[in-house]
This record gives sequence, C-alpha cells and structure tokens, in this order.
Amino acid sequence: MNLDWNNLGFDVRKTNAVMVTRFVDGAWTPMEADASFTMSLNPYALVMHYAVACFEGLKAFRQKDGRVVMFRPDENAARLRRSAAYLGLPEPPVELFIQMCEECVRRNLDFLPPYGHGASMYIRPILMSVHPQIGLSPHPEVVFAVMGTPVGTYHGSTLKAFSAVIPGNYDRAAPKGSGSYKLAGNYAPTFRPYNIAHAQGYGEMLFLNSGTREFIDEFGSSNFFAIKDGTYITPLSDSVLPSITNKSLQVVATDLGLKVEKRHIPLAELADCQEVGACGTAVVLTPISRIDVKPVLEEAEVTASYRFCEDGAVGPMCTKLYRHLTGIQFGEVEDIHGWCYPVC
Repeated sequence: MNLDWNNLGFDVRKTNAVMVTRFVDGAWTPMEADASFTMSLNPYALVMHYAVACFEGLKAFRQKDGRVVMFRPDENAARLRRSAAYLGLPEPPVELFIQMCEECVRRNLDFLPPYGHGASMYIRPILMSVHPQIGLSPHPEVVFAVMGTPVGTYHGSTLKAFSAVIPGNYDRAAPKGSGSYKLAGNYAPTFRPYNIAHAQGYGEMLFLNSGTREFIDEFGSSNFFAIKDGTYITPLSDSVLPSITNKSLQVVATDLGLKVEKRHIPLAELADCQEVGACGTAVVLTPISRIDVKPVLEEAEVTASYRFCEDGAVGPMCTKLYRHLTGIQFGEVEDIHGWCYPVC
C-alpha cells in the first residue's frame, strides 16, 4: 500500500474488510468480517426496488499522541436508529453499532491516515432491507454493514470557500416528508441538479423550505450555518437532517464566546450575515463565498446574489470554529465534552 496521505480526496479505496451482520428471525447474527467486498442480494430485494435503506457517516482519527478515536459514534447510532424506525426496519442497538464501527476501524488500521495530514477514516454504516418482495410494506430482514475508507477533504481543499446556488426549480425535501432522516432515497433526486450546478461552477446547492420557499433549509450535502453579529445561526426546520457536526459546532461556538440561535432564517437575512458555511461529517466546515439565486437552475438568470468573502478565502470565525473542532478530533484541543471515543 502506497497512499499519498496529503492528497486523498473523498474517494473510495478498498481496505481489508467490511463488517456485516443480519437481522433474521428476530435476532442479529454475530458480526463477521468480509474481505471479498462483494454482496449477494436477491434481485427482488426491497432495497433494489424501493431504496429501503438508511445510512450514516462518521470518522475515525489518529490523534497527536498516537491514540485512535471515533468522533461521537453514539450520536450516529441514535440517528441511524431514528432513520430505521421511520422505515419500519429493526433498529441496531447502540452497542452493536459502536462495536461494528470499532471493529471496522481495528481491521483497517493500515488505512487510517497518520496524524499530521489533516486526513481521517470515513466510516459508512448502512442498513438495508434485503427481503425479496414487490409489495409496498417493510420487512424485518435486513443487512447491517459497516465499511471504512481513508479520506481527505470533501471539496479538495481545506478551508477554501466555494460558491453556492439556490435552485428555484428544485426542492430537497417535501413538507412533512423524510428530509430529516438519513435515507438512501433522499439523495438520488439531488444528483441531476448537482450535475448542472457543478457544470456552472458552483460547489454547492442551498435549498429553501419547500412549502413557502421563504426560509433557508440546508445544503444538498450538509447543514447551513451563518455568523451574524457575534451569533452562530442555523435553521430550525423539520426537514433538515440533524447534523452531528452542526450540533458539535453549536457547542464549540458557545465555548468560543458566540451566542447560538437555532431558528427560521429568512432568505433575505443572508444580506446581513458576515460569514456562511456548510457543515457535516464529510465537508467538516466549508466556507461559502457567494450564494446566487436562480429561478431556473438550467438558465442563466440570477435574481439575487449574496457575497460573504472572496473565492478561496475564509472568514475569521469559520477559521476559529474549524480549528477548534478539528483540534478536538485530532487531539490538539482538550476534549472537555467527551466526544472522542477511544478505539486503541
């Protein structure tokens, strides 16, 4: 294995093993390590036809003192259980979730980036319904798998600001729908608009609430936050995924002396924000330089544009928040909240 730890990007790399268990006849089977990286499914498996699956994303870090930790796996376990309950699937116990993730990290330690490269291991647990049927009803036969891959930064550069666009003719989630759950089926509809936005030079898409389109919801890949007059603000919405990174940043913001407000954020309030960022496990904290509003994404017309910093630049508070959060993850800042779960 010869990996360039400084230029990993956010890609899949084959590692040593994937951890797998199944829920069959009312019980979880003993977890097993699968080195084949293949999975046999009946063509009629529910996941193949109706996307009956939910997943998570968390990270493991090699810290400054050499310890290996996972960041807040209990929170990811709770969120997966919430998604599973929404789909009517069996909920993996928190202890099983953490054991599967921990064993995945242990078996793939060769692929955990060394300290000092700003890289980590991205852990992807997935729960999917594999019972063969074509009826629209849940079935408790599932596969729960956990895999890991070494990753760098999601957008290819640490703390480099990107532009975003609000597409007036696309919504991320329906009112009273499944937007606040991490379901496989929630992401496929964003692929088409993302392709269009990326071709136009935008790094992100920001969605408004689908009901009235007057409040900010979240980015396609992550949560939204802004800095306004010494306050960290983030949307209060039933259709926003409860990001564990955002939840952590709200605590970090308080530790750094900011006020925190979780509330409805009108689109027009963007004009009063000093800094804007996207936050999530994959993107960590990505500053946003500019947000354009386009009634039709495919067309050229821009009806409003909000500027926060120059392209590639980053505001002072985004910098402080990023360094403090990643400092905790890499063992450079004291973990006073007990967020880092020791693996070895």
